[in-house]
Amino acid sequence: MTIFEQPLGREAIRADAGLWRRRSRLQRATTVVLPLLRRPGFSLALLIVLFALLAAVVPHGLSSFDPYATAPIDKLRPPDLTHWFGTDELGRDLYTRVVFGSSLSVLAAFLAVGIALVGGLGLGILSGFAGGRIDALIMRLVDVLLALPGLLLALAIVTAIGFGTVPVAIAVGVGIIPGFARTTRAEVLRVKTLPYVEAARLGGASWGRTLLRHILPNAWGPVAVLATLDFGAAILATAGLSFLGFGAAPPAAEWGTLIANGRHFLITAPWVSLLPGLFLVAVVFSLNHIARTFEELQR
Repeated sequence: MTIFEQPLGREAIRADAGLWRRRSRLQRATTVVLPLLRRPGFSLALLIVLFALLAAVVPHGLSSFDPYATAPIDKLRPPDLTHWFGTDELGRDLYTRVVFGSSLSVLAAFLAVGIALVGGLGLGILSGFAGGRIDALIMRLVDVLLALPGLLLALAIVTAIGFGTVPVAIAVGVGIIPGFARTTRAEVLRVKTLPYVEAARLGGASWGRTLLRHILPNAWGPVAVLATLDFGAAILATAGLSFLGFGAAPPAAEWGTLIANGRHFLITAPWVSLLPGLFLVAVVFSLNHIARTFEELQR
């Protein structure tokens, strides 16, 4: 072998190793995903969540009605083949408003979980890595936040910063930071003492490299499960604040606002609150079921 052929051989070996790793990952993913899809409960939950996400992205593709067009002659019509969820007090198609309400509700939940994920990861990593007084100080702060009911804390924050979808999302996100911080800290403390982390440190790896290459990838599983669980909790919390009047102003459609608008017609037209509420419950239960399933796989 000449000096010109040797690098080619090394590159070929590297390419073969990369291809083998990709095939191995694909096989592991297939081994995990296919049995999950054979579970009827998991498949149904996944379809409901995908429908909610699709409604949030392309609501016009799921309904031909205008969510803001009023038709007083059709007000409070019960569900039928034309209006699947019936109509509200202004004659607006309720199914369409639920579909278009997915955009604000899902966006608020994503923003809330994103804030909690960033804040909780930062506090948890700093607490688990630093230890000592810094760890004690951060954990006492987290304990104080955990002692306050999440919805009460969110109410206080949204009252201070103002009403609307974004303030509600910020308030809910701050309220669920403590759970992420505690989970992240526990996983960092667990992974930090494992043999391969100590071997990496003895091999000369810096704490930053050890954190990014060894600790975070192996501590991410429980945090990802918690993010899925808290995504459902964030949807429920934002809907609760919208129900109380802290969400987007009318005529914007949010799931909590739709439920609140129908509370005056619970006797004469119960579907105005009932059907949006059932859709909200289905999405939250589906997210919980998916998170619990992944949690079982990690055990």
